[in-house]
Parts: sequence; C-alpha cells; structure tokens
Amino acid sequence: MPNSLAGFDAAVAALRAPPGVALSVRLVEEESRTLSVLRGVLQPLASVVDCGAMVTAWLPGGTGYCATADLRAASLQAATDRAVEWARVSARSGLLDGIPLPRPEAAGLRRAPPGYEPLPPDGDLAALLHDEAAALRCDERIVHWCATLRIARSRHRLHFDGSLVAEQESMHVEPNLEATAASSGRAQTRTLAGHYNGFCQQGGFEVIRSSGLPGGGRRVGDEALQLLAAPNCPSGRMSLLLMPDQMMLQIHESIGHPLELDRILGDERNFAGGSFVTPAMFGSYRYGSELLNVSVDPARESSFAGCAADDEGMQARRVMLIEHGLLLRPLGGALSQARARAEGFALDAAGTARASGWHRAPIDRMANLDVEPGDTPLAEMIAGVERGVLMRTNASWSIDDSRNKFQFGCEWGQLIEDGRLGAAVRNPNYRGVSATFWRSLSRVGDRDSFEVMGTPYCGKGEPGQIVRVGHSAPACLFDGVEVFGAEG
Repeated sequence: MPNSLAGFDAAVAALRAPPGVALSVRLVEEESRTLSVLRGVLQPLASVVDCGAMVTAWLPGGTGYCATADLRAASLQAATDRAVEWARVSARSGLLDGIPLPRPEAAGLRRAPPGYEPLPPDGDLAALLHDEAAALRCDERIVHWCATLRIARSRHRLHFDGSLVAEQESMHVEPNLEATAASSGRAQTRTLAGHYNGFCQQGGFEVIRSSGLPGGGRRVGDEALQLLAAPNCPSGRMSLLLMPDQMMLQIHESIGHPLELDRILGDERNFAGGSFVTPAMFGSYRYGSELLNVSVDPARESSFAGCAADDEGMQARRVMLIEHGLLLRPLGGALSQARARAEGFALDAAGTARASGWHRAPIDRMANLDVEPGDTPLAEMIAGVERGVLMRTNASWSIDDSRNKFQFGCEWGQLIEDGRLGAAVRNPNYRGVSATFWRSLSRVGDRDSFEVMGTPYCGKGEPGQIVRVGHSAPACLFDGVEVFGAEG
C-alpha cells in the first residue's frame, strides 16, 4: 500500500508526457483473507495484499499501457515513458486510425464505502464457521464438509492528466458451505451458493447473515442426504423453473458474454470465443419473449460488481440492454464504442470496461447484469405447471464458442406435477440455444423471489483476467425446455 495517498497524487500530478499525449493512471489496492474450516479443522489463514498502478498513454490512433508495483515518482515516470513508447507503436500499426479515443467523463466523482454492519474479529468468524461445519456433518454418510468465508477490501483511484476523476472503496464478501454425501458407490454434493460462490455481495456482516450461512449448515447437509436418496431427474421436454442462483449462470453465459461489444467486434475468438450477436442486430433483434427485460446497473452498491465509474472513467449508470424482449444495447467501454462507430454502428453501449487488477488493461466486461422482476408470485408459477422441474444452484456448464448452444447442470431439482412441488431429484440438467431459449420465457417472478447474486470467477482476455460480476434475478419459468438427468 502507498504510505501516503497525498504523496502518490503529487507524483501522478508531476508526471511528464510529450505534447499531444493524454495520460491516465489507475491505482488499485486490495487486501483479502480467506477463513476455512475443512472437515472440522480450521485451515491456516490465507491473506493477500496487492497494490500497484497502471499508466495508460493515449495518442491519436494509438494507446499504450505499462504497470508498476513501485509507486515512487521515478518508477511512475518510467512506466509513463514505456506506455508512451507502446502508444507510438500502436499508432504506427493503423489499428485505431480514425477512431476517437475516449476521455474520462466522471470528473469530481467520489463514493464512500457502502453502508454495512462491521465485521466481527476473525476469531468470531472462525467460531461461526466451526459451528456451521459441525452442523454440516449431520450424518456419517457426509464424507466431505467445509465452511468458508472470503473477504476482500479494495480501493480504486483513477487519475486523468494529473487530476483525480474517480475513487471507490469496496468490501466484497463471499460465504459458502459445502457437504458431500456418499453411499453405495454414489455421491451427491450440496452447497450454500454453488461451487463458484453464487452468493456474493458488497457489504459487511449483513451479507453473511442474509446469505443463509448462519444456521445453514444443517439444511445443506440434509439436502445432500436427500439428493443421495433421490431418483434421477426425468428426461424430456417440459417446463423449467429456474431459481435466482441458477438464473445467475443463465444470464451470465447466454446474455452477458454474447453482448460484450469487443467479442461482437471480433476480439476473443482465439481464446474465450466470439458471439452469435452481430452489430446489425441492435434495435431489431428479438432476443426473448415480451417478458424479458434486462438491465445493467453498475451503480447498485450492494451488488458484487457495483462501481462508481468503469476503469476507463465512464460514469456508472443504469441502462436497459433488452426491453420487452428487444435487443437494444451491448456491454462495451468507450474504446469499443468508438471502434463500432468507425465501422458504421452508432451503439449506445453500457460503459463497463473493467480490469482484474492494476497490472491489466480494461476490457469489456459484465458489471451488475440483471433480469428485471415481473409480477408473478412463485406459488402462482408452480401452480401453472403441468409437468416440469424446479432447478437451483449451478453445478456445471458448457457453452459453445459463439455463446449460443449450451448445456447446464444444477445441484438441486424438484419435480413439479399438476401444479404441485414434489420430491427432490438428483443430477438435473437442461440444454438449449441462447438465440431461442429466452423466447420460451413464459413467467417472470415478482420481487419476493428476486435475489442479488454474483460470482468472483468470470474469466476472459489475453493475458487472462478474472473479475467479480454481479447478477440479480427473480425465479423464471420457461416452456418446452429439454431436461435430462445424468446417471450417477
């Protein structure tokens, strides 16, 4: 961590660049710690402290980046000189000829940390994890059990041409419980929030409490045992009721990634894949049924990717990406929007260019990407199903390199027959095609079923970047979906 933010600000203000070069400097500090009780044993505290700055040089037709963990004035100047060299190389390549480069618009922006209940000392948190880990092993058939909590405090500061234009402080909380039950050659796992921590928010102890971790150990252990004894999920075309912790993954893979503007413009194809969406689709393409309304709201403080401004300096704002099923906007930073305009597409994208840390350049990412709640109570959705399956908590996923054909599996399934919620089924899976799946959306839950979720593990980019993403959704009902059970 820098010893003095005032000293760092002074060093940034004193940076020298050739005439005609604009400079941005992004400081990222993060402290994280992970507490875990595995099979009744408290694990060594995992603690990480990371701090550094990325200097970006902007030239007509070119950009250059250089990062440094040494925040002294001389090192920042050396990074600036290197970024300028790379910007000149970029300008000579001709890749950005005729493309106006973005300038931060968030002048004077500040944001205090979200209001949260202070976290208790680590000893008290460890005691809570011990209690829930013990409750997880409610039967000798529970062969693996674990309670974990990861907490990360971060600060982001963005300077442009020597002036501080954006600042944010955040506390990210990731609680989870996991139990695996095994007997007679079969095993089933149940978690609080999925293998990749679906329940993540910004805040303090209120996040831990609302996650269901306190008092949740016995329930998670019991549900693992229920799955162990449950029949395999039936197969066939039927109604599918997805709860918010699976809707999160559905939104992420089949709306979020396809709408990233850099993918649409051709980036990522040799690594994480492109998109079935084309620039010409915006404003006319029927992405889903009339009930589908999708927004991006990076300004929501409690969501996992809440931010005051993106890492290019675009101020956070809530915008609609899909409205009444019609595709309106992509997810793209100012640079991608400029590239699209140069190709003849004036796209009003949501500004969500973000980097995974001080040593990475911003690229187009999801922030808080949500399916807006509807007006149908959960009980009414269940009552209207003749034959179907309710699924919750993602366990596996597979999707093609255009983010179109997919196959997802869940931890927990329950039969719905003649309007009644029935017994649990194990290994519930479903498959579909993004371009048509959302058109089968027939009911959208009201605010009573709406939940704020997230994941810390969204990967993209070369070199690779893992970022936090927020997704919120109500329960949603889809008609005529191909459902199947995996044997095991």
